[in-house]
Amino acid sequence: MQKSIKDNVHTSNDPVIALSEFKPNFYDLLLVDINMPRMNGYELCEKIFAIDINVKVCFMSSDEINLEALREIYPAISVGCFIRKPVTIDYLVKRIMSELD
Repeated sequence: MQKSIKDNVHTSNDPVIALSEFKPNFYDLLLVDINMPRMNGYELCEKIFAIDINVKVCFMSSDEINLEALREIYPAISVGCFIRKPVTIDYLVKRIMSELD
């Protein structure tokens, strides 16, 4: 049976709460906005990867991102999936499904 994206989706509007509720070896993919209050998406992912190095991450942002500079600042974070906002739901679903394959 093929899973749909909405089978198990957890959301949080606060990265500090998301981190406190994160369970290792539970999530297949995190969809993380880069610009958030209290902790940016990269900081969140650094902390998440200390708990579970195998979780996949798709970053989202409406800002221009210099990936080379980003890799220098956050060398432990692999930026494989980056989604630029605004995004259509069809494109978002397609990207998420391709990351999960």
